[in-house]
Formats: sequence, structure tokens, C-alpha cells
Amino acid sequence: MSDFPTLVDGDEDLQLPDVLPVLALDETVIFPFAIVPLSVEPDGGISAVDQALAEQRLILLAARRRAGAEVTSLDDLHGIGTVGLIMRMLKLPDGRIRILTQGLVRARLEHLSQVTPFPKAHVRQVDTHPDPPRELASEALVRSVKENLDQSLHLGKNVSPEISMLAASLDEPGRLADLTANNLELEVGDAQAILETMDPVERLRKVNEHLMRELELLNMQRSISTQAQDEMDRSQREYFLRQQLKAIQTELGEADELAEEIAGYRRLAKEREMPEEACKELEKQIRRLERSHPESGESTILRTYLDWLTSLPWGVSSQDNLDLGHARKVLDRDHYGLDKVKERIIEFLAVRSLKADTKGPILCFVGPPGVGKTSLGRSIAQALNREFVRISLGGVRDEAEIRGHRRTYVGALPGRIIQGLHQAGTANPVFMLDEIDKIGSDYRGDPSSALLEVLDPEQNYDFRDHYLGVPYDLSKVIFITTANLLDPIQPAFLDRMEVVELSGYTEEEKLAISKRHLVPKQLEANGLEEGQLRFTESGIRTLIRGYTREAGLRNLEREIGAVCRKTAVKVAEGRRRASVIDGKRVGSLLGPEKNFNESLLDRHRVGVVTGLAWTAAGGDLLIIEAIAVPGQGKLHLTGRLGEVMKESAQAAFSYARWFHSQEVAPKLPEGDPGHEFFAKNDIHVHAPAGSIPKDGPSAGITIATAIVSLLTDRPVDREVALTGEITLRGDILPIGGLKEKALAARSAGIRRVIIPKLNERDLTQLPKILRTAVSFHPSSRMSEILELALVPGDGPDAHGEPAD
Repeated sequence: MSDFPTLVDGDEDLQLPDVLPVLALDETVIFPFAIVPLSVEPDGGISAVDQALAEQRLILLAARRRAGAEVTSLDDLHGIGTVGLIMRMLKLPDGRIRILTQGLVRARLEHLSQVTPFPKAHVRQVDTHPDPPRELASEALVRSVKENLDQSLHLGKNVSPEISMLAASLDEPGRLADLTANNLELEVGDAQAILETMDPVERLRKVNEHLMRELELLNMQRSISTQAQDEMDRSQREYFLRQQLKAIQTELGEADELAEEIAGYRRLAKEREMPEEACKELEKQIRRLERSHPESGESTILRTYLDWLTSLPWGVSSQDNLDLGHARKVLDRDHYGLDKVKERIIEFLAVRSLKADTKGPILCFVGPPGVGKTSLGRSIAQALNREFVRISLGGVRDEAEIRGHRRTYVGALPGRIIQGLHQAGTANPVFMLDEIDKIGSDYRGDPSSALLEVLDPEQNYDFRDHYLGVPYDLSKVIFITTANLLDPIQPAFLDRMEVVELSGYTEEEKLAISKRHLVPKQLEANGLEEGQLRFTESGIRTLIRGYTREAGLRNLEREIGAVCRKTAVKVAEGRRRASVIDGKRVGSLLGPEKNFNESLLDRHRVGVVTGLAWTAAGGDLLIIEAIAVPGQGKLHLTGRLGEVMKESAQAAFSYARWFHSQEVAPKLPEGDPGHEFFAKNDIHVHAPAGSIPKDGPSAGITIATAIVSLLTDRPVDREVALTGEITLRGDILPIGGLKEKALAARSAGIRRVIIPKLNERDLTQLPKILRTAVSFHPSSRMSEILELALVPGDGPDAHGEPAD
């Protein structure tokens, strides 16, 4: 049966009933004269078909405005539909029916006479526009549509040849438009617009526009297909040519470069003892390389990946030197002091000699700048006979710096960990991650979180770099990290490391290091010989005390270098006599002293106390001043104090008020103004050097002592320094940075230092020279501290300026 049998002459012979059952359609528009199979669902549609079959087999086919919407009013359907003749019906096992309908005429829905169980509508035929007289314009349009339809068949349009034959026999613009539109697979909106166009010529013009657009799409599709076929043909041709070239090279005895390259990859994999998973990935990428074009971008990416994969030191390890005597010699040669670190490395070597498969330690060196953290890592590598790799993580914000970039990105590379192992050439180097407390984080990720796996001995045997995509064993690596402060480091990150604190150097240690390391190094760096320049002990001490103020050695080395350069000028001008650098000579070369060291107060004073502070650059004196001014018992704080220090000052102030009520006021006679001290006075506490921020709780007992000194009118001993946190009950809590604070006290000439009782155990860790030069007084209660720090008021100078 053809799609279009002998057409019914709907315009002349068909008499429409006033009311017809309506079949609502989704995503389909039926045109007159079109024979279309339709699937009808049980919900109302079947009832409408049954009604039509019981009458004249006529039914109105109208498209819904919204697909799937229930028809409850005329607004749910398009106003123009097609009256169809049901030619055949077939019932399906699932309850649906299949009908074959032929569109007859256009009809307008006037109104719905019923909605349930199926819609019925009053209809009026509107397809009554006669075809216009034959004119040149309309004939040209008809001929253009026929040619375009025929051309679409040649371009592969899925249209039955019978349709083309039927279109060739039609000369009426209206019928040709309906026939063509029904076979264009138009959108519902476009098809409905054509159905509602009553003028035959205008309707055919719209159809021709859609037909021409379809031809453009077909032409583009054919062009794309042709281009793809050409590419396939060219690839096949190149493949055959390469095979022929390969055969020619074989006959001539010439080596195939690709085969040699692949053989080289496999040889390196075997030599470096790559693990099984890495070998599988290697073979997979080699097969991709063999299939790819030699000049393609993918080939370059594959070669880069294979180069990285085979150049890593998978099974290459250096032999550890387990001689403990040699390790001690190297460590002592390169660094003075640092006994804790040296002891830890000796312990590792001892365990390694007893158990060869022990995992590498993960050490974190924490200390102020210039104390030798980075150089110590290099010395450890030399002592162990291992390669040394250092990467700086300061300012790194991208997680890909650690884990690498995925190979899908252009210019992708492995992360810094894998790059460092490639640089070392062994699987067990000493790997230093410098400045880990300065790692940043932003939208690109948190590098310190990526390092959690790297620095966990229980996980890093299976480290996966995003670029490599295969596990790499990092358990043999000794990781050393360095930081100036522990506070910025994530707790989970810090938990994976063994923290070793490196405190500042004493003056004696700086003197010894200068003689053994700094002076010879600067003499060589500036082209001088030992006979041309000699530093005396007084000269070096003058540099330490007057020109540097640090826990480390960097500034001291710079000043020694400055003296060497000025001497080099003299030598270059022809001076032959050796220069001896003593204290006076240093001043003449470098000018006035740069460092204004804190020193002892000139006398005992009421309300002025010497405290001790810890900074990232070492210890320092912290002078606390307190005065009483007329007021209402308020506390005023100045000197750029941080929030913690302000709270500590408030606690000290509260303790002082309690002390006044319990210890001072009861001893005063009745009517003495001292009873109303806090009712009539404000306390102003100031920390000089007001431009420098200060924070921390360890100045609590210092502030409390200053306020109590005012209350009791007793001066504070100028040779006593205090450090400790105070509670409201007058208990003393422990502090940190004891060595740095003790160094600052000794440098200023302080003879006695009051510390919390709980810090007494830390005294054994201090250098013997510090314990000899400074007397430490551990105290647990504020009452003990006041007895040690306050002296009897013995003169007016305790309150005013020094007497002439």
C-alpha cells in the first residue's frame, strides 16, 4: 500500500458533520492528503476512535499546545486541525491501538461540546481557498519546490521515491505544499504555522524556505562526511606507506627509529626494576604510541610521559654509610652545637644498621631564621652518603605543585616530589621541604593537605602522582621539613612529623661558629688569605653585640663579609701588612654600632619592671611601666598590645585589686587615703617601643608586679627579670622560649630571672654557661615573686628622675 493512494477530493465532495470526536496529538501535525500511522493510548483516545468508527470514520486530528497536557478547554489545543479518515485499526496486546489515517481537509475548532470521556468539538471547514490562476511566479515557485525536493533525495534525504513521483505530478501549490511539509520533519511550531496558512502560494513559499534550509543541512552533512572519509583514506594511505617504508628499511638493514625508541623504554624499565603496575601502564602507553601518527600532538605527549616514567629511580638506591663515627665527624665538622639533631641522626643510623628495612624518619626543624636548618639537612645527606634534594614551599598555593597535573592538560608535568626524585636519581634521598609554615591555600587547593600522604610513613609507600597515575614508593626517603613557627601549620600536618626545635645561639656559640665557619668562609668568598686579615675575639664580640641582634647567624656573617670587603679594597690598593680586627677597628670600618641593646635599668623604680619576651628572631627584654593617675579605677593599656596580652593585663589588674583588698588596705590606719586607691585612681600600663606589636600571656606576672609596686610603693629590683602567665588566683603557669629569653637576659646583664615552677624541668636543656651566668628562681605563686622582685623604698629616686 502506498503512502498516498488516490486522494479524496475534500474541498469539493466532503460534507463535514457539525461535531467530530477529537484526537489530541503530541509532537505531531497532520496535513491534508497525508496518510499517517498513529499510536493511540487508552486514556480517552481509544474512545474517540471508537466513536469515529461508529459514525462516518471521521475524526479531528489537532496538536496540543503543551505536550502531554490534559484537554480541559479549547485553549489546550491549537485552533486549526485536520479532519482525518480512519482507514484501518489494529489493537495491540498492551491495550493501545494502531490506526492508519488520511488527512482530508483543514478545520477550525469552534468550541468543545464535551471534554470527558473524550473531547468533541464543533468544527468548521476552513480549507476553502481555491488555487490561484497559473502565473509565472507561482509556476516558478512550484518548479523550485519540485527541484529542491528531488535534490534532497539525491543528498540522502529519507523520503520515499513515490513521494517524489507524486510531487512531480502535482501542479496545485496548496497540495504540493502539504505533501512537502509532511515529509520535512518540521518542529511542531513550524508545522502548525504552515497548517494555519490558508493562502496556497504563501504556504508553498514557507515550505520552500524550510526545504532550502534542509538542503543546506544536507550539503553540510555530506561535506563533513566527505572530509571524514578523506581523513580516513589519508590515514590508511599513510599506514600503507609506513608499512612499505618499514619493509624497505628492513631490506636495506636500516633500524626503525620508533622500534629502537620503544626497545629503549622497555630496557630502562627492566634496568630500573619498575613494579608490575608501572610496567603495565608502560606497555599500554607504548601500544598507543605505536598506533599514533609520528607527527601528531598525542605522540609528543606520549613520548614525554614515557620519558618521565622510565627515567625515575624506581629501584635505584644509594648505599647508606652506617659508620656512626663518620656520621658524628661530618655533623660536628659542619655544625657547632645542635646536639639534639645530631643525636637523632645517630639513632636512625644505629637502627638502620640493625634493621635494614626501617622507614625513613620525617623530621621538622623549627627555629628562628639563620640557625642552620637548611644547611643541617645537607650535612645529614653527606653523613648518610645520600643525595640531597631541596624544594622551597614558601608561597606555594596550588595543590598540583605537590601531586602534579593530570595528563589531559597541555604542558602537564609531575609534581615537585616526583621531580625532586628525578633530580636526585635515587629512590632514597634526603628530601628537604623548606618553609612549610609559609604554604598558602586558595581555590586551587591546599598544598599542605596534599602533603599529608607524602609525610605519612603508613601511606607514602603508595604515593600516586596525578601525572604518573601509578604508585611510587616514598618510604625510603628521609623527609626533612623546616619552619620558623609551628602555629601556621595544620594540626593534622604537624602530627605526621617529629618536631626538633633549634633555638638561638649563645654569644659563646656564635663566637665559636664565627671562628670555625663564618670567618674562613668569608675570607675565601672575598679572595683573602689568612695572613691578610685576622679577627680577634674582641672584634667578633663587638660584631655580635653592637652590629647584630638575632638568634641566628645571617646578619653576623654579613657584617664579617663587610669587614672582609673593606680589607679587600686595601689589599687591592697594594697594602701588604696584615689587618687585625679588634673592637676599635670594627667601629672605624663599619661606623657607629647599629644595635641598641636593652640594658639594665639605671636604678630601682616603682612601677617599672623588666620582663622577657620571645620573638621569631630570638629573645628580647620587655619593659613594663605602670603609673597611677586620678580616675575611677579603670585600666588603660598602650604599646600595641595584642588581644591575648590585653586579657593577661586584665587578669593581672584584677589580681592587684584583690591583693590591695587583702594585703595593703588592712594594714593602713583608718581614714588613710590608700583605702580608696582604686576608687580615685586609674592604672595606666605601657610597654615601650610602641611601634612594635606585642602579644602573648607570659607578661602576666610582669604587669601584676608593676601594679603591686605602685600599691605598696616598693621599687622593683632592676637586676631581676620576670616571665610567666598569671591566673586570677595568683598561680603561675608555664611559658615557652625559655632559652631565648635567658639569652636576652644575660645579654642585658640581668643577674636573676624569675620563671614559673613548671619550667624548672627545662633548665637542664639550657647551656651550662647560661645556667652559670644567670640565677633562675622557679616560683609557683605570685606572693613568692613579689618577695623576690620588690625591694624596700629607700629614696625619692625610685619615683623620679635620677639625681645629679
